[in-house]
Amino acid sequence: MSPSTNTRLTLIDIERPGNADVFDAEVRAAADEIIARYPAGQSRSALLPMLHLVQSEQTYVSADGIAFCADVLGLTKAQVAAVATFYTMYKRKLTGEYLVSVCTNTLCGMLGGDDIYRTLSDTLGVGMNETTADGLITLEHAECLAACDYAPVVTVNYEFFDNQTPESASGLVSELRGGSRPLPTRGAPLCSFREISRQIAGFVDQRPESVRASATGPQTEAGVMLAQQRNEQAPGYQPEQDAGSASAGHAERAAAENSGTRDGSSANDAPLNTFQSDPAADSKTGGQSERIGKGD
Repeated sequence: MSPSTNTRLTLIDIERPGNADVFDAEVRAAADEIIARYPAGQSRSALLPMLHLVQSEQTYVSADGIAFCADVLGLTKAQVAAVATFYTMYKRKLTGEYLVSVCTNTLCGMLGGDDIYRTLSDTLGVGMNETTADGLITLEHAECLAACDYAPVVTVNYEFFDNQTPESASGLVSELRGGSRPLPTRGAPLCSFREISRQIAGFVDQRPESVRASATGPQTEAGVMLAQQRNEQAPGYQPEQDAGSASAGHAERAAAENSGTRDGSSANDAPLNTFQSDPAADSKTGGQSERIGKGD
């Protein structure tokens, strides 16, 4: 793809606007299952998992996928495309069997994330959001993978490989290219990008080894273990009947401030006061608000 190509527009092909009928009855049944999770009349709330569902079928959100989501959820294609192009987890072109993400945010970057990304880019011969010629690996750098306590980190299909180096990351992709699926540092065993996309859509991974997997490690649990050693615990809940306590007074003030001016609404939802609704406020500006409101 040319560097000048606007990837936000690649989902919208005027000559081929998308065909919802490419998805079979099985996919439509899965879509119905997703929609059933939400209250009646709120089916548009199912859009995010729906996009992951179509991605699990085609490895990216295609024009067909946009048309399908729009058709099933009663939305316009523009509404669906606006969401699909906002979140980076929705891919805009074919994705490999393994999505390798390298964290290059502040902490990971300082500890070697940038070096890891450059090494993998050179090793695989691809750049950001590009896929190897065999269709096996797609490489991306990620802004944050929420694992600063294991920095620098790499994920493969969103499963963590912690405390990486350029050498260990190179070994990781070599194993993937050789047909192996190395075990993540923590979390479930690897699966394909299609399979993880379906899981993110809300369909449970039934593999026994995935059900037993742990998502944390010593670094994550260090604070909890230290608190246990010191016999420390967070303050307990203070009920409102403790009228003498500061927390109860704060709760009462908060309740009063958020009582709202309309039934079922918060004070934050109340209309803003303007010179038309609050003449007293306008008097403090010498009538300037009224003149501005009239376009003077």
